[in-house]
Amino acid sequence: MVALQEDFITEIFNETIGGNKLEILKIKKLTPDAVVPTRATRGSAGYDLYANVDGPVTIKPNEVIKIPTGIAIGIESSAYVGLVYARSGLSTKNLIAPVNCVGVIDSDYRGELMVPLINHGDTDYTFQRNDRIAQLVISPVFTPQLIVVDELDDTVRGIGGFGSTGLKPNIYRYE
Repeated sequence: MVALQEDFITEIFNETIGGNKLEILKIKKLTPDAVVPTRATRGSAGYDLYANVDGPVTIKPNEVIKIPTGIAIGIESSAYVGLVYARSGLSTKNLIAPVNCVGVIDSDYRGELMVPLINHGDTDYTFQRNDRIAQLVISPVFTPQLIVVDELDDTVRGIGGFGSTGLKPNIYRYE
């Protein structure tokens, strides 16, 4: 089994690092006026996604609206995934964010990218055509072989979850 895992890790490493399989991300414009995703700066991890709407679209408080982007993407390797995140300014200043927190675009999906947004605020928010609505990050994905076991290794934390490390300085020491 270790050899199988090592072969899998080597294959993923070669595909993501050594093979440079994703030097190009294919974008298909589904409407002539769709905006191709852009990076704001050279250091930006994400590509801005743009609203491809016919006119103003208003999202009311606690309402969810799917905003079309007018594009489809081709992630050419199953070693990668597209992740759709909130834009920090839109979420912190206007309380607008993807309803599912992070959208997952599988490498074999070829449909239009739609961004379901929720208004967590208490006032209406209006999107215009070509407004930046979210950001797309392409990341490596690992899909290891699953093995069902009777027991898991013990750890210092054990089964402590949801707040078990508290608000005070962490009592667990990293060695």
